[in-house]
Amino acid sequence: QVQLVESGGGLVQPGGSLRLSCAVSGSIFSSKVMGWYRQAPGEQRELVAGITSDGTTNYADSVKGRFTISRDNAKNTDDLQMNILKPEDTAVYYCNANLKLRYFSAYDNYWGQGTQVTVSS
Repeated sequence: QVQLVESGGGLVQPGGSLRLSCAVSGSIFSSKVMGWYRQAPGEQRELVAGITSDGTTNYADSVKGRFTISRDNAKNTDDLQMNILKPEDTAVYYCNANLKLRYFSAYDNYWGQGTQVTVSS
């Protein structure tokens, strides 16, 4: 069974940094886009950053210049480096990936279990 396993997150003071990591657990054929979403209490889930298999990235305007997404295609992992964190970055962060399990299968969307990021003094 294929799963996305997240690590990182926690409590940090404003201006601090955190690094989130996501790993594909299980056998897959390929991955297309990997990325991170977040959801704050009472808010809708929103895209934070995404990266394609060829390294093309996109970011939410609110995190541009502060967050950096990267991936290792050989290991099927991606990381989100978060710098200059603000209280408004507080949310549950979810890893997301478009995965193809077999050569003849279609790409399906997978989600991690979520990890809490709290930015507070």
